[in-house]
Amino acid sequence: MNAKPSLLPLITAVLSLSFAVSAQAPRREPTPNDTLKSPEVLSDSRVAFRIYAPKASEVTIGGDWIAQGLGTGGKLTKEDNGVWSIIVGPLPPDFYSYSFTVDGVRTLDPKNPMIKQGISSLDNMFFLPGKEAAFEDNRPVPHGKIHLEWYQSTTLGTQRRLHIYTPPGYDSGREPLPVFYLLHGGGDEDSGWSTIGRAGFILDNLLAENKAKPMIIAMPNGSLPRPANLPAFTPGTAPSPEAVAAMAAAQERFTSELMKDIVPYVEKNYRVLANRENRAIAGLSMGGGQTLRVLTSHADQFGYVAIWSAGIGQNAADFEKRNEAFLKAAEKINQQVKLLSISVGDKDFALNGSKNLADLLKKNGIQHELQISGGGHTWINWRRYLNELAPRLFR
Repeated sequence: MNAKPSLLPLITAVLSLSFAVSAQAPRREPTPNDTLKSPEVLSDSRVAFRIYAPKASEVTIGGDWIAQGLGTGGKLTKEDNGVWSIIVGPLPPDFYSYSFTVDGVRTLDPKNPMIKQGISSLDNMFFLPGKEAAFEDNRPVPHGKIHLEWYQSTTLGTQRRLHIYTPPGYDSGREPLPVFYLLHGGGDEDSGWSTIGRAGFILDNLLAENKAKPMIIAMPNGSLPRPANLPAFTPGTAPSPEAVAAMAAAQERFTSELMKDIVPYVEKNYRVLANRENRAIAGLSMGGGQTLRVLTSHADQFGYVAIWSAGIGQNAADFEKRNEAFLKAAEKINQQVKLLSISVGDKDFALNGSKNLADLLKKNGIQHELQISGGGHTWINWRRYLNELAPRLFR
């Protein structure tokens, strides 16, 4: 009988090779980044931000609390171990976004996995809990669902995506529901209202308290490809007549997509009440301009309209000329639109444009509301506007 060959020499050789490779491999030295925490909400509601960048010469931070007038940002201080840090606040309880700039390059906080996605940039987010932010918090209540849907855009000739919120109990129910079309602003896309906008959580909490009617929320991507002829526009400055005309054309393209593609897709694939009394639309900033365009061209299709941080420029005559038929139909508009509201912050660069729009509607006898809140051109305001509007819809 032949003896079985021993595996011991082979095992010994493999282990020896492993030890040899391990001994030659460079050893990673620990760094302060291994245990770094950012952001850190402190006990007094101040917030500490930190980033490990030992070779950087300057690090700054920007956040939406600054535009809201709630605190400062700016330069971080470098410690001897290569960690840059700053403490801001105290801040009121809320949901905030921010980003670092390291040696002139916009940079995410690598220690924070909460991300807000835009069409060309990313931001970090963090939540500072408290009673004032309970309306947007993830509370232990029945939750709805966020659906990601793809549809064919006849306007652009391609597939486009939208987010759709359905309330708790929708899947097991039979009753058709009203639909709220909710539009984001420039630089964002259809995930905006479901991330930094907290729309699903806001509606979940309102429904749990019986403050709003069950509804479907359709959140499309209003960021269409930028027209080649659209002139550059600096926020806070008056756009040129060419820019106004180009922006009007861009709004018309979105209006076409909304009415020809998005609304039909929602009404075909979801259990909805497909009439004016059960359709609402609201938008912020760019989405506010889109909402205004939808109102002036399709007022017979939406019973509830809200325009946030948007309006018209100083040249009201141009807007009047382009929308003469709408402005002359005040009596009919007042019968069709149950609620027309305009909201803007007192530190918002859109403040004058919103006032100009309200003045023009008043001049032409179109019933509306104008609400001027505190704060600037931020999601901090727009989430509150949503929380205030939703209970008034479909009543």
